[in-house]
This record gives sequence, structure tokens and C-alpha cells, in this order.
Amino acid sequence: MSSIKNKSVGQIKNQTNAQKLPTLGRVLGRVHLIVALVSVATAGIFLTLAALFALRVYADHNLHLIARSISYTTEAAVVFGDTDAASEALAIIAANEEVAEAKIIDVNGRIVAQWTLPNDGPMHQLEQSVARWALPEPVVLPIVHSGNEIGTVVIVGHGGSLLRFLLQGLTGLLVCLILSTAVALFLSRRMLRRITGALNRITEVAHNVSRHRSFGQRVPSAQIAELNELSQDFNGLLEELEIWQEHLTRENDSLAHRAAHDSLTGLANRAFFEGRLNRIINDCKTSQHAAVLFLDGDHFKEINDNYGHAAGDVVLTSIADRLRALLRESDLVARLGGDEFAILLAPIHDTDDVLTIANNIIKSMAHPIVLADGREIVTSLSIGVAIYPDHAQTPDELLQRADEAMYQAKKGFRLYEQSIVYLSDFLYSENKYPEITHTENLG
Repeated sequence: MSSIKNKSVGQIKNQTNAQKLPTLGRVLGRVHLIVALVSVATAGIFLTLAALFALRVYADHNLHLIARSISYTTEAAVVFGDTDAASEALAIIAANEEVAEAKIIDVNGRIVAQWTLPNDGPMHQLEQSVARWALPEPVVLPIVHSGNEIGTVVIVGHGGSLLRFLLQGLTGLLVCLILSTAVALFLSRRMLRRITGALNRITEVAHNVSRHRSFGQRVPSAQIAELNELSQDFNGLLEELEIWQEHLTRENDSLAHRAAHDSLTGLANRAFFEGRLNRIINDCKTSQHAAVLFLDGDHFKEINDNYGHAAGDVVLTSIADRLRALLRESDLVARLGGDEFAILLAPIHDTDDVLTIANNIIKSMAHPIVLADGREIVTSLSIGVAIYPDHAQTPDELLQRADEAMYQAKKGFRLYEQSIVYLSDFLYSENKYPEITHTENLG
């Protein structure tokens, strides 16, 4: 009882653990997704940083070009001290370039002209932050006239282009991540169908074998080499199990047949006969009838003594063959032991049919039995008949009444029926007297 309880608890634990465990598809899908995201993110970040570095170099070079252009354009205005012309020229150039602030300073440190990008809102602050991060130092370029430095151009870059590039890069990276996720999921599911499909077929066959003992099933070939090898090995194991099961079934059938049948004649034995008799009586309704014939060989001991046990075996097998030939498929004939036989007739619709069968059995014994050496033996049987429910109500009583009737037949009649229906208790066959005829005198 405790072992069954422990087994049930173990099964519950195994089922609980199985429910908690992730599936192969989920594990592989998660791994593929992580690999794809990490790969795309790494590549995207690397490319973005490389592009930012290149753009920073480009922006610095562009600011130097702008400073050189301002220096060349405002040179005359600085020489003549025309602040208005210098401011106008500075505004025209700076307003069309990526410049946040531009100054022209003379040699005395006085600001000749200055231009500042208007503040357009929150984006302006963000652009300035990007510019300070990407271009931390302003560009300073001297204004030279006739070989002499007459002033300085100071330019602070604007981060608008850098911010737009950064936002576009992040957007592209996000789009790539989404696309790579979709592609990774599609490819992983496609690959998983090939992997899990083969594993599911193996699991399905294993489940059917475990549940229904159907060892004849086989796993189809897989498209992946390792899984195909696993399928072939599993099929080889199933083939061995199928051969083992067939051998075990044959052995069990053989043991069951030997346990229920007589080894010499192949007829049912006493245990099998009594079991069938019990089922027939239990299944019979009050309006149905069944009959038991108890048969015993006459002078069988003399046959063994005079002809040997081998001849006696031939006589027994011949009697068994003749009895089988005279009965229906639904009837049962058994060897109870020695030269005793029993026949179960069910169902029967007329008791006269039982007596007809008994007389046919007695007549069949008139044909000689040929031994291996050519000698012939003619033997006879004594038969007792008992009918359910006329003579007995239970299987044991019915078999006992048939046995008693057989002993009455031994007293001088070949057939005796304990009938309370018929006028005469004694029924005679054509062969009224016991006899053994053979080619040699038994003495």
C-alpha cells in the first residue's frame, strides 16, 4: 500500500515538474531572439558611433571652412572698422551654416561683429547639448591683412545635424531590431518545426508504445542527420522490443495452452473444462439447457498391458480425434485424466439431440484403430449423461451425476442417462456389451 502511495506521489511530482519545465521550442526561440537582438544592437551601436566620429570630423572641418570664409569676407570691414558691414556679412554666412554663435574680434579684443542662432524652443537646448558633446572646443581662425593679424573669427558649432543624424540612427537601429526580431522568430520557428517535429514524432511513438504496447510502430526519417540517427536507433530498439514481445506472447500462449490442455491429445484438461462448465451454468437461463457427457474407455488397462503405453497413447489420441469430429464448434471435449473424457454440450434445444450425439460416439468406436506396426484395435466407451437443470443445479453436481451415470453404464450398458423425463432410465446403444476386438488374442 505504501509503495503504491509513494508511486502516486512520485507521479504527481513528475507531472508538476514537467509543467514547470520550459519547452524546447521556447528555449531555442528565446536563444535565437537574444542572439539576433544582441548582434543587431552591437552592429548598430558600432556603426552609429563610427558614423558620429566621422560626422564630428566632418563638422569640425566644415566649421574651419566657414571660419575661413568669414575671415575672407569680413577682412575689409575689419580693416576699416565698419562694424555694420562686418555684422551683415557675418549674419549672411552664419545663418546658412551649422553655426550656433560667431564672433569677430579685433586685435584689441573688441567685438567687431557677433551673431547668435535664435532660440527656437526645447530642441535648441538639445541641439546645443549635442554640439557641446560632439564639438566641445570652438573654432578660432585669425583674420590676416598684408601679412598682419588684424582680428580673430570665433565660431561655435550647431548640433542640429548631429542630433538629426543621431535620431535617424537610433530610429534605424530600432527598425533593424524589429525586423531582425521578426526574421529571427520566423527562421527559428521554421527550424524548430524541423527539430521539434522529429522529436514530437519520436515522443508520439514512444507514448503509444508505453500506453498501448504497440511495438509495431516506427518513427519516420528526419531531415536532420542527428535526429534521423536517433530515429533509426529508436526504430531498432522498437524492432527488438517487438521481437521480444512476440516471443513473450508465444511463450505465454504456449504456457496458457499447456496449462489448459492435455499434452497428449491436445484436448482441454479438467481445470479448463470445469471453468467452462461454471461459466456456462452461470450464464444459462432457466429456460436453457446444457448437457455433460462423462466418457470412460473400456478395458484400457488391457491395451496398455498387451500393446504397451505407446499403443495406449495412439488409442487415446484416436478417441480424441473422433470426439472432436462429432461435435460442434461451440461444444467442448476434455480429457480429465487416464482414459476419462468429458463433453460439454451447450446450448441444447432437445435432450434427444444429446442422446443422438452419444450414440454416434459409441458407433464411431466401431472403426478399428491402426497402430504404427499395422495392428488394429477396436475399443469402446461407456458414457454417462446428465442434463442441466433437469438432473442438477450446480456445475459440481452436474459433473457428479454424469460420472455416476457412467458407472451405471459400466455395469453392462454403454450409455446411461439419469433422466426424470423419459419413461426408461436405461438407454441402450447398438453395442450393448463391452468388447475389445483385435487381430491378436489378448488372452
